[in-house]
Amino acid sequence: MSTTTPTNFIRQIIDQDLASGKTTQVHTRFPPEPNGYLHIGHAKSIVLNFGIGEDYQGKTNLRFDDTNPAKEDLAFVEAIKSDVRWLGYAWDELHFASDYFEQLYAFAVQLVEQGKAYVCDLDAEQVREYRGSLTEPGKPSPHRERSVAENLDLLARMRAGEFPDGSRTLRAKIDMAAPNMNLRDPALYRIRHGLVHHQTGAAWCIYPMYDFTHPISDALEGITHSLCTLEFEDHRSLYDWLLDNIAIDRHPQQIEFARLNLEYAVMSKRKLTQLVNEGHVQGWDDPRMPTIAGLRRRGYTPQSIRQFCAMIGVTKSDSLVEMGMLESAIRTDLDTNAPRRMAVLKPLKVVITNYPADGTEPLQAPNHPKNEAMGTREIIMSREIYIDQGDFRESANKKYKRLVLDGEVRLRNGYVIRANEAIKNDQGDIVELRCTYDPDTLGKNPEGRKVRGVIHWVSASHGLPAEVRLYDRLFKSPEPGKDGDFLDDINPDSLQVLSNCVVEPALASAEVGERFQFEREGYFCLDLDSRPGEPFVFNQIVGLRDLGLK
Repeated sequence: MSTTTPTNFIRQIIDQDLASGKTTQVHTRFPPEPNGYLHIGHAKSIVLNFGIGEDYQGKTNLRFDDTNPAKEDLAFVEAIKSDVRWLGYAWDELHFASDYFEQLYAFAVQLVEQGKAYVCDLDAEQVREYRGSLTEPGKPSPHRERSVAENLDLLARMRAGEFPDGSRTLRAKIDMAAPNMNLRDPALYRIRHGLVHHQTGAAWCIYPMYDFTHPISDALEGITHSLCTLEFEDHRSLYDWLLDNIAIDRHPQQIEFARLNLEYAVMSKRKLTQLVNEGHVQGWDDPRMPTIAGLRRRGYTPQSIRQFCAMIGVTKSDSLVEMGMLESAIRTDLDTNAPRRMAVLKPLKVVITNYPADGTEPLQAPNHPKNEAMGTREIIMSREIYIDQGDFRESANKKYKRLVLDGEVRLRNGYVIRANEAIKNDQGDIVELRCTYDPDTLGKNPEGRKVRGVIHWVSASHGLPAEVRLYDRLFKSPEPGKDGDFLDDINPDSLQVLSNCVVEPALASAEVGERFQFEREGYFCLDLDSRPGEPFVFNQIVGLRDLGLK
């Protein structure tokens, strides 16, 4: 393991296990259920599990927990694979929990034969009534003392499809008075007819529960450290009980860590599915979604997400992580790696009256002001250009560092211009500026006078039409739904579409997903909605760090 890798309590446990000889090769797994797209919380688990596998020169499996075909789909399987690969990881083994259905059933039979499991006829509501509460013990099911022979017969008939959904379950026989509610005879199998499983088809009409499947799958794969989020801490006793009571020679260690809770986002797959199905967003990869697919389309990089996961660390206590940390991670990455371009989001036409009417001039601009190795690109100067509407005022105090009437600014990587006249329409809106330029100011300051600042611009005749999508946070509240329905906290202004933007011609060769800093505006990437012959579509990734960077 690299000595530069930050430690945490999980790595300390692994170090101790390796030192004592309890573990000889570390083997972890990432076990998502294919019932939706992965989100940033899953990214934390991916980085943790695959990172440990890499750092300890061990193995990491990708295993799909596919025991509930009613909500699962092969499209989700493929999306999850894509997300893991995009984050930069490769699994050593690929498995599905359904690979083990026959073995799981055999272990269920084994528990029945030992008198440690029984078929129960109580329905779901009755099971809840019999389970008791945190302050009162449960009471035994009236079917708890069925004979081994009867239970084996009923279980076989459950598998054969003789009983309707919900009529029977297989339950572990543990302790109805256990302080841990998960040990009060938990369900191991339920009946589900009419489902077509994406791996096993219609071969099964009974399906194992997650708490039964998970520990056995870990053991069968030789997982040494089963890393789960804190909500599974109370399930660890059942995890251990199952492995202690079946004939299997491996017993992985379950370790819990705090899940990722991110401001202004929801991390529940149920809620994310609701957002998609009810049309509150434009799909799982909507750039406002906290899904890995959404972040990828927004323009986040794998490196920034891995860095974000390293920044928040691994702890035993739940906390709410500031959205600013995620935004800081992508800014840091793109500040170093994103080439610079100019884009005018709200164009105001400028006519440079003393520039030749049909003249054009190629100018050179650095692709990155701090990295000469990234080279230069060509920008075109012409008589008519566009600047941003926000970069001109008829009058302003000295704190305003942009263009005013009778004032001068420098065009980024170009000449100094002076505003002489503002042309207005009948409504009094400024629709055009008349300016002059100083031809002796390319690459040098004018003599005897000081310009207010530097603004970006694009040639009117050479610029490319573009649509720019500006994103705000999807929710108005840092904790959506904390005081009611999470849908009530949706931000109605989370997307602003600017359809008349102009970008510099160097962006003609941009590829989908390619990221740029639009100088003085922020970081953007080319969206997959871009089509040949139509305006380019750019997504805002994140704004600049602060106004000082403009």
